[in-house]
Amino acid sequence: MFPSRSIEHLERVIVDSMSSTANGIMDKTNGEEFVRYLKRYDAHKRQMRDLKMEDIIPISEGEGIQITPQREEIEESDPNQPFIESMGAPPPPAPKQKKKEGQQTIPCLAYNQINACPDDMNLTHELLNKLVILKLNGGLGTTMGCKGPKSAIEVRNSLSFLDLAVRQIEFLNTKHGVDVPLILMNSFNTDEETKRVVSKYAKRHVSIRTFVQSKFPRCDKTTMTPVTTEKFSHDTRGLWYPPGHGDVYAALARNGLLQHLISMGKEYIFISNIDNLGATVDLNILYHLMENDYKFCMEVTKRERQDISGGTLVELHGKPVLLEKYALPKVLGDNIRRDKRFDKFNTNNIWVNLREMQRLVSVHKSLNLQVIVKEKMTTFPNGTEAPCLTFLTAAGAAISLFDDVCVVSVPRERFLPVKTTDDLFAVQSDLFTVKHGTLHLSEKRTITPRVPTVKLGPCFKTVDEYMQRLPFGVPDIIDLEHLTVSGSVSFRNRIQLKGTVIIVAEEGSHIDICSGSSIRDKVMTGNLRLNDL
Repeated sequence: MFPSRSIEHLERVIVDSMSSTANGIMDKTNGEEFVRYLKRYDAHKRQMRDLKMEDIIPISEGEGIQITPQREEIEESDPNQPFIESMGAPPPPAPKQKKKEGQQTIPCLAYNQINACPDDMNLTHELLNKLVILKLNGGLGTTMGCKGPKSAIEVRNSLSFLDLAVRQIEFLNTKHGVDVPLILMNSFNTDEETKRVVSKYAKRHVSIRTFVQSKFPRCDKTTMTPVTTEKFSHDTRGLWYPPGHGDVYAALARNGLLQHLISMGKEYIFISNIDNLGATVDLNILYHLMENDYKFCMEVTKRERQDISGGTLVELHGKPVLLEKYALPKVLGDNIRRDKRFDKFNTNNIWVNLREMQRLVSVHKSLNLQVIVKEKMTTFPNGTEAPCLTFLTAAGAAISLFDDVCVVSVPRERFLPVKTTDDLFAVQSDLFTVKHGTLHLSEKRTITPRVPTVKLGPCFKTVDEYMQRLPFGVPDIIDLEHLTVSGSVSFRNRIQLKGTVIIVAEEGSHIDICSGSSIRDKVMTGNLRLNDL
């Protein structure tokens, strides 16, 4: 948390930089958006200061109490009003039935509770022709030791994230005779390379459009000023950052693409992370939205031990609110994570009505989303490093600003993010098969968890190191529950891992799991060449 005067000082610096034609570092569009972020952060900080555990209602599966929808006019005089209302204003008007204290009003249905889309060719055609798919494509593959866009990393059968997404949509378009376009929101880090990659799909049955989200300068933590006095360039790009995927709404509207999609007759947009291999078009969810005229839908799933990221969805004053751990006071955040009632977290699979998005964005050229601050180590052109501040928003936070929202609690198969080589290990295994670009969990997997917990050590961190230690691919893990690997370990061919397996090669030693090995519920350490346990 930073004093309001520090934020106000930073605002003045940004405004001054826009007004200076000679020395300005930001163009008007990015500068104005940055100032909006700063104002909203200051408003949110004040709300969080007074937030108490007893104010927060966990979201659980159920219909919720039906309340009378109320669409209030957005006053231009107060750009923070929708955001403030969602975070701490008086509760909404009286519900149709009396709401008991602590009772949930937001509908959250388990996936198997929503009405299935009827098996009707004409209906399916109609639904899909109203849909747009948007993939958040701003991230690099640096976490796994790769250069360039993460979407270009090969994850399965020599296919990249982007290859799989294109195949999924092409199959839909071909099978149903529809035109579902793919939109990619790039960052300045990924735009150039992504455009080169996209050119290879020119003859595929899918229309692909790209656009670039905003960019802000990193800020010095001590002086609360931008760390660069120069405009964005190749040499200074490391001093800038894309301000999170919450920028998708404003950026989509700003470049005219939102209006273009509406003019094409599109009604809903399905937003998801490019690295979530479970985020595929689901006709049942789309039908559920259109049947009930919902304007915003968030897919949540039950938090498991390995889920350290992802905001927690709760109810606050009758509104759904996405609480990100970086935005909460530490004690409150720790209490929420320990409380097992708060077990629904955001998959970042989001469905939004395009016209309602346009209505909300049109007044202020932005959505008044919760802003979080993260401290990032920054490398300067001279090679020195220092901690800097970044101001970010999350796409899921927009759920607070929409009327007529719903939440669907989905199975883990719709949440298969690949953030590290630990995740890559699972999706490349025999747990999954690939058909038309979509991963399907094997029917042979009959135990829980549906996907095992995998923790590979630093020797597997980069994709190159990972492939060197798995030259024949991932072992058979159909019956694996937990795997921990530490130190210098290599796997050969035709290996089976079952139950809980822990392999630790101590410093200076090596463990080689030989071809044909079958390992069940074992802890192994030392310097071994293993044939069969």
